[in-house]
Amino acid sequence: MAAPMELSCWGGDWGLPSLHPESLTVMAYAKFSGAPLTVNTINNSWRPPKGDVPVLISEDIVISQPAKILNFLRKQKYNADYELSAKQGADTLAYIALLEEKMLPALLHTFWVEAENYCSVTKPWFASRIAFPLSLYLPGKMSREALNRILLTRGGPPHYSVTEVEAQIYRDAKECLNLLSKRLGTSQFFFGDTPTTLDAFVFGFLAPIYKVCFPRVQLQEHLKQLPNLCRFCDDILTCYFRLTVSGHSPSGQDTADANLQKLTQLVNKESNLIEKMDDNLRKSPQHPPRKLTTLKLAAGGEAGSPLNRLSP
Repeated sequence: MAAPMELSCWGGDWGLPSLHPESLTVMAYAKFSGAPLTVNTINNSWRPPKGDVPVLISEDIVISQPAKILNFLRKQKYNADYELSAKQGADTLAYIALLEEKMLPALLHTFWVEAENYCSVTKPWFASRIAFPLSLYLPGKMSREALNRILLTRGGPPHYSVTEVEAQIYRDAKECLNLLSKRLGTSQFFFGDTPTTLDAFVFGFLAPIYKVCFPRVQLQEHLKQLPNLCRFCDDILTCYFRLTVSGHSPSGQDTADANLQKLTQLVNKESNLIEKMDDNLRKSPQHPPRKLTTLKLAAGGEAGSPLNRLSP
């Protein structure tokens, strides 16, 4: 009997099982290969085992990093690539290297460096899943690490400024998306009708860009102009994760919309109540005008409202 295997990873939203590309890659490969993983999502806590998430634990073995986790699963006879030829195996390595060189910097920038995306989506989402007081520190640390990683790999001649680096990484990412779209063509997966390691990596990189509702969406807009890649992501979500492909999870955008509706109703009720009391006081001759007890929302209420926080 095989030893039980547990995977610790970031949780999901917007119709995704995880927002974390590396976690998504491992989760998808486990589905493709039939590996019986017990998934433990990091939710309102920061207690991953040794190493960075995703982390696989099997008895006394602790493994992090997607490539090492996938190698371990193959050794346990959970191999999604057993039908690939030697050439297809080489193509897999080449395309994964392309993803890491061309797509990863743009993905990191979209989530962690682009100021509007980071402040309105990434920071509040991840902070909501990290225990206080680390929630005040870790998102910023992750953002700085992402910028340093981008500059380390893409900075320097001939692109010295952050603006020049940003323009180049998005050009490279769009070129990579075009190449992936051309390679996929009309096939269901990259090597035919059966998903493999390459499909897991492409899904892990593309699904967050495709599904997360960012205010700045230049890479998402380009991806949505490639319908075969969008269909590819939707098919995996539907067939292997049994998730909807609407792009919004009930705990994400729908909750924000519900909170907006409730807050609007509350403000309207209070406004009507104030107007009614003012009218009654004006019509009451036996009482001189007097200042009403303040019923309006406190000044800090807006900043602390549910609309300024992404729900898990």
